[in-house]
Amino acid sequence: MATGVPSDALGRRLLCGREYGTVRYVGSVPPTAGIWLGVEWDDPQRGKHDGTYEGTQYFKCRHPKGGSFIRPNKANFGVDFLTAVKDRYGLNDDQDAQHETENTFVIGKKTVEFVGIDSIAEKQRQLNQLVDISVREYAVSHAGQKEEISRTRIDLSKNLISSWETVTAIASQVQNLESLNTSENKMKFPSTSTSISSVFPKLKILALNQTEITWAEVLHCAPGWPALEELYLSSNNITVLERPNNVLQTLKLLDLSDNQLLDGNQLQLIAHLPRLEQLILRNTGISSICFPDAGFGCKSKMFPSLKHLAINDNKIAQWSSINELDKLPSLQSLQCHNNPLMETEKNPETLRQLIIAKIGQLQVLNKSEILPAERKGAELDYRKIFGKDWLAAGGSWNPEKNKPSEEFLAAHPRYSSLCLKYGAPEEGELKEQQPLTLKNQLLTLTIKCPENPEQKPVERKLPESMTIQRVKGLLYRLLKIPGSELKLSYESSKLEGKEVELDNDLKPLQFYSIENGDCVLVRW
Repeated sequence: MATGVPSDALGRRLLCGREYGTVRYVGSVPPTAGIWLGVEWDDPQRGKHDGTYEGTQYFKCRHPKGGSFIRPNKANFGVDFLTAVKDRYGLNDDQDAQHETENTFVIGKKTVEFVGIDSIAEKQRQLNQLVDISVREYAVSHAGQKEEISRTRIDLSKNLISSWETVTAIASQVQNLESLNTSENKMKFPSTSTSISSVFPKLKILALNQTEITWAEVLHCAPGWPALEELYLSSNNITVLERPNNVLQTLKLLDLSDNQLLDGNQLQLIAHLPRLEQLILRNTGISSICFPDAGFGCKSKMFPSLKHLAINDNKIAQWSSINELDKLPSLQSLQCHNNPLMETEKNPETLRQLIIAKIGQLQVLNKSEILPAERKGAELDYRKIFGKDWLAAGGSWNPEKNKPSEEFLAAHPRYSSLCLKYGAPEEGELKEQQPLTLKNQLLTLTIKCPENPEQKPVERKLPESMTIQRVKGLLYRLLKIPGSELKLSYESSKLEGKEVELDNDLKPLQFYSIENGDCVLVRW
């Protein structure tokens, strides 16, 4: 092998300037003289071809213009882990640090930086006392000289690590390793199951985002993570899942974001992880969710411990998927923004109420807490809105005749339990969903001045599209107070005691989900 080219260069990661790539070819490229490296670049814009030059294919690329040739002297193959740590934390063998023992460094006068802390001077005087070590973007490519480090969380993200074997070698230098981030390293992983390793006995948090790992490779490596609690796997082109057998049984959090799963049925393959509490499925392409082991109004045995679910930025368009989530026995928190379903209702507050009514145990929706009064209001409204459908489908105030159809129960699986909770809706309560006319878009609001009791409350009908700025203009005519001095808020008739500030003059009333009967509070 030519001077300057590692003997194991093929398949290794490299840096050229600020660009990352993988060596796919080492050798001559006639008619030029000397050794060339054929590189597949992470950013295809850096390349020129697909590995074919002058009619000869030297290597293959995923992208038709993702490859090019460079000379070896342009390539940075990286440094070992210990060298990167010394460089990152200002440790120099000759000047700033001296060996106290074979495996221990004493830090000199230089400041030691920690993840999340700007600087700490002279507090951690030994390498093996560092709590966090971050060598992100320090071109780490291999383990190097073995030095034992204790009590450490390590960030190895965006380096030049090309195999999981290298990660294992680095981790073997760290005692009591609990957190490891190897994201943004394009690596090769074992293709067959590995034996239980002694390297990661206490590892609880592992990030493998953008590493090109497959789910099958996750399962092959998983026997080596006997205590793992959090696993981050976003942006890895994972499309199919397999059931974890006797692995990942301690997992509490799983992040599969930005992997385009084949379909929502893939979730059933990971549904029996006994301790899984948080599942992040943002932008995974799923269009439906189903737990077929449980019928209407029953709880599923799938995801028995799941408390927090994120399904935002997907393709869910049917209410049936929301109905299915009520089957999860432990679900408390849901994020579901940016799904086609969210566009089925004009009023975002109505949409929120429907979701709350459909998932009985939910406590937080889209990061906003569901207060008891809000839940009660949502469930009472749901019971009224669909009351006529319930009657038409065979529902009845007479318990002996109350036999709603299977179709109705499928569309409204909680309706029967809501009737048990609040009683069946009386005929006078039943609502009809009216067409959107200008008349129906007018809001009847009470306007009060709580700090000026001599000013009597007035009632006004205002278009829901009216901006806060125009409301202030109306109030100026009523109160003779300049709009710039007015501070507006409102109280919902359904949520007593909860006051919401109307703080954006350019937003319409409907933006704040104001409804008929609400009270606008005016202060100056």
